[in-house]
Amino acid sequence: VIERRLIHGIEDGGSSGRLRRQTGMLPPGDFRNNIAALSEAEGLMTRLFQYRFAETGNGEGNELGGHSFGNIFITTMAAITGSFEMGIAESSRVLAVRGRILPSTLENITLCAEIKQIQADGRTEWKIVEGESALPKADGQIERVYLQPAHARAYPEAVRALLQADLIVAGPGSFFTSVLPNLLVDSIREAICASSAVRIYVCNVATQAGETDGYSVVDHLRKLEQHAGNAFPVALANRNYDPSKPPSANSTWVTLPAGDAPTGFRIFAGDVVDSARPWRHDSAKLATELMAAYDQLRAEQRSNP
Repeated sequence: VIERRLIHGIEDGGSSGRLRRQTGMLPPGDFRNNIAALSEAEGLMTRLFQYRFAETGNGEGNELGGHSFGNIFITTMAAITGSFEMGIAESSRVLAVRGRILPSTLENITLCAEIKQIQADGRTEWKIVEGESALPKADGQIERVYLQPAHARAYPEAVRALLQADLIVAGPGSFFTSVLPNLLVDSIREAICASSAVRIYVCNVATQAGETDGYSVVDHLRKLEQHAGNAFPVALANRNYDPSKPPSANSTWVTLPAGDAPTGFRIFAGDVVDSARPWRHDSAKLATELMAAYDQLRAEQRSNP
């Protein structure tokens, strides 16, 4: 259903961060996850791509410890082909990926955040945090995220894909560190707003510790509007939850508003939760609800050209 997926890795921790520092290439982690998700290769090949080498506990150096095989594969392919985008394309070909995986930018950017902290005496303090891996550990409320450098150039193929799309979907995923960073690239956000496609934001079913603690659907939408304007006027959210039974030990349900959606937004609600892992979406349920919303919105566009 979704032919193209737009992502951009800005990780600075773990295997991706180590490769970023050692090679100067874009961190491959998000790309690896997308390749694995869209691959039609046999299960063994996908498992191989996601395999992570174990850390040793004997105190000796272990260069492979913690690295994902897929991250190393993509980094090597980029070196062989001469560019990161060609490395992604060839890795996708080897793993029989349906569609294309496109970066939002090829620039070496850093995700930063303004964090608000309420002190024991009631005072409010602010601090700036740099690096994706530092944000969830910042011990405060994320008020705003931004990129350094501020005006990264968009990848032209990504802009072209957005302008030609029939449906553009943002999410689900870590709100401040995976979803919003793509929309902070100026030309990507502008292309989404200029596109004639149906544009739907998929809200997470559960909060994420350190990022969206206590967030409702409305909280997500207000922050989305703050960072990306009217890029996504339609949201798809989960309605299958029991407030008395949290989805996991460190999360709560992302609840629907009691009344109307905030001004400027329209909310579609459906059962999209994974019953076995209630903090995540069920991919089949989500695809069904997305296409139902798409069909309804397209029908309305045709009747009101």
